[in-house]
Amino acid sequence: MSATKRIVVFGGNGFLGSRICRAAVARKWDVTSVSRSGRPNWLSITDSAAPPSWSHSVSWERGDIFRPAQWAPLLTGADCVVHSLGILLEADYKGVISGRESPIAGLRRAFDPAKGRQQDGGNPLERVRSVERDAEASSSSTQQQQQQQLTYEMMNRDSTILLAKEAAKAGVKAFGFVSAAAGAPVLPSRYVTTKREAEAIVAREFPEMRGIFFRPPFMYDRSRTVTMGVAAMATAGSVVDGLTGGKLGGLLGSMVTKPLKADAVADAVVEALADESVRGPVEVPQLEALADRAWRKRML
Repeated sequence: MSATKRIVVFGGNGFLGSRICRAAVARKWDVTSVSRSGRPNWLSITDSAAPPSWSHSVSWERGDIFRPAQWAPLLTGADCVVHSLGILLEADYKGVISGRESPIAGLRRAFDPAKGRQQDGGNPLERVRSVERDAEASSSSTQQQQQQQLTYEMMNRDSTILLAKEAAKAGVKAFGFVSAAAGAPVLPSRYVTTKREAEAIVAREFPEMRGIFFRPPFMYDRSRTVTMGVAAMATAGSVVDGLTGGKLGGLLGSMVTKPLKADAVADAVVEALADESVRGPVEVPQLEALADRAWRKRML
């Protein structure tokens, strides 16, 4: 009898991360979630405020991704680590909500191409080392931490590199990163480019780990009503794109890529981690195939 697999999911209390935890629990894996807030706010990610039964099989841990001392010990003995953290918009959403900044000003900053150059600060690996030094030296101010977390370079790229570095150090065999399909709709280009940079650096710097880079399209679930409407439009667009020989896809990118149910993407993530032949980028068709394989296994 094979040993129980152990998985640590960073961002495991989020929309997709919680479903990855669910899929891993269904396989009777030992599951740990790490996030800043610990246990999920279930009503924000499901259609019920009550914790689902499977959630009692997950160890819900708290930790700041930029402070590895808080979570690095949890990686010891892990077979798989998943990075499911990220931000969609860089705008100071708390400032917008509180009235300190107008929505228009917030969106203008989010889509400003110069912002990435200003925030980037050179070599990503050196940036990660700088973050580690700062964490060891002292606690940064709350305002400074919030500013760092609201940039694509920090959240989509640098946090991934930092986690991969610690995972490799702990001897983790498989590292899953939730990236994104090309041409994500209504988002600045840097949302995808920073994720692609993370993929390339993890693959190059940590070849001893089986790096798997999931590139899901728009994800939906009935618990988030707004996603259902967007998914319906994207599905219609994908049908028209197919009828026109892919001409719409060349213009609109993932806006006409068939959306996937969040549960299906989560199933695909866990299936890929379990299959040692899967590595590198995992595009939408492969995600569908992996999810279908996982479904068939459950039916046996």
